[in-house]
Amino acid sequence: MQFDDDAPLDPSQVEDARASGRRPRGGPGGMPGGCMLPIGGKGGCLLVLLAVAGLFLFGLVPSPFTGDRSGQQGGGRLPSPPPTTAPTPSGNLAERCRTGADADQSEDCRIVGTVNSIQSYWRQELAERDGVTYTPARTVLFSRKVSTACGFAATSAGPFYCPTDRKVYLDLSFFDTLQRDFGAEGGPFAQAYVIAHEYGHHVQNVLGVMKKVDPEGRPGAGSPGVRLELQADCYAGVWAHNAVRTGFYEEPFTKSDIQQALNAAAAVGDDTIQRRTSGRVRPDAFTHGTSEQRTRWFNVGYETGDPKRCDTFTGVI
Repeated sequence: MQFDDDAPLDPSQVEDARASGRRPRGGPGGMPGGCMLPIGGKGGCLLVLLAVAGLFLFGLVPSPFTGDRSGQQGGGRLPSPPPTTAPTPSGNLAERCRTGADADQSEDCRIVGTVNSIQSYWRQELAERDGVTYTPARTVLFSRKVSTACGFAATSAGPFYCPTDRKVYLDLSFFDTLQRDFGAEGGPFAQAYVIAHEYGHHVQNVLGVMKKVDPEGRPGAGSPGVRLELQADCYAGVWAHNAVRTGFYEEPFTKSDIQQALNAAAAVGDDTIQRRTSGRVRPDAFTHGTSEQRTRWFNVGYETGDPKRCDTFTGVI
């Protein structure tokens, strides 16, 4: 995963809220939680979590959300956040992340470059194919906890997309958890897959696909919520296929890169997570799809490079 050294980065697409614990710009300042999102004709807050949302919803682990939960699903109290051992970033992203050469040397700048590439692809793709104007979405880097338009979240929420403020939220310590607790290999492209998945949700929001999902509907192996997640996995694969065309990478991703993504997708399958946390698999509680489904749909996107092949809402998944 080698960036083009001369590719200009746009750090304004990534917001760093880690150093001071401040609230992200553009959000509802001081909003402790809850939101209303009219999806499927009903009010509610659809907070899309990558890794372990189903476990929070069904009480298998404490919920990482707190505050006024009138518009949220789930329950429980905010767990004590783990101690943060990562050093505080020195200098802001605009100073540190200017070119692809910086992205090859710094994790923060790699995140910036990845976000830039993903948004560049979807901006061009949606305009050319559907005549749709893509609205950019910021990624917010946070540490331990963050206040969003979808509520107050802790690190244990995993990376997520909030459709109300149209932002992706990411605590980089999640990737250590993914390796330590869920057996993923990790690596730069595992991070890229996770980010591309969350931006897949933003694309769904832009296209109106999220309206197909009732936030008050039941989960389960074929549910609209699972289909939404698998489509985001497919969209992540589509970006990976086309990433070199965005001008941010020197060459197409290697087999090793793609294996990192597939390994991460398998590690966060509902069946794998349930087996590790409770010792049993409950298809009626699925929210994201099995490990096999997640890797298969990523591959559909990666092998075809065609977002039209990511129709997970028709037929068997």
